[in-house]
Amino acid sequence: MADKPKHPRDANQLAKFIVDVATGEEPEYEPDTSGQRKGGLKGGKAKAQSLTPEQRSEAAQIAAAARWKKSDD
Repeated sequence: MADKPKHPRDANQLAKFIVDVATGEEPEYEPDTSGQRKGGLKGGKAKAQSLTPEQRSEAAQIAAAARWKKSDD
């Protein structure tokens, strides 16, 4: 194994993962990420429609300030 795989959150999958690691077998856990991008693309538009123009403006000002903030390095 080159990279350490992420541990599954489901208790049953985690148990199988631990057994696979303990017995030296290659863990075959891969999370289902098929709907995440699709949902993420919808989320921004839905949130923008639910906010008032004043709320959107305030959120944009906070985001711009965070982007332009000088780092403490």
